[in-house]
Amino acid sequence: MTTTPRTWVVGEVVSAALLNQEIRDQFGSFFGAWTSWTPTWLAEGGAAPTLGNGTLAGRYLKVGRTVDWVFQLSWGSTTAAGGGGGSENWMFGLPAAPATGFTYRIASFDAFDNSTSLHYSARGIYNTGSGGVVKTLVSDRADVSGIWDSTLPFVYASGDILYASGRYEAAS
Repeated sequence: MTTTPRTWVVGEVVSAALLNQEIRDQFGSFFGAWTSWTPTWLAEGGAAPTLGNGTLAGRYLKVGRTVDWVFQLSWGSTTAAGGGGGSENWMFGLPAAPATGFTYRIASFDAFDNSTSLHYSARGIYNTGSGGVVKTLVSDRADVSGIWDSTLPFVYASGDILYASGRYEAAS
């Protein structure tokens, strides 16, 4: 798929191949299948987290330069949150490089504590200055306020899940 429409020339013979390329294929991308991707999981200000036997899987759909994405981090028995005493500021890689020149964008996060069956929500902030990662997950709840990390909103254990989704403009 291209992001720049074709410039037609007066007198040009329009073929089926050109129509398919410029109309059918472009339109078809709106209904295309999502692409699988594995986000990187990093930490700022502490030891890096390790996935161990957990899973981290994502999908995204890119239409033109608009990217919609989702991922799920399922905690395993050997998954480690990273060190730093709760100050590691988790970061997750995006599926495509973001466009330059935009300010902050918001991503949604939902953490599920399997031991208490409670959900917690947060907003993640990403911008071009953050190098193509979502970082600074800030809680939506006053009773669990602060930046999410290995101890907030709870200490993660096997069976816990972190869901995330967002939308942004890609560089190309």
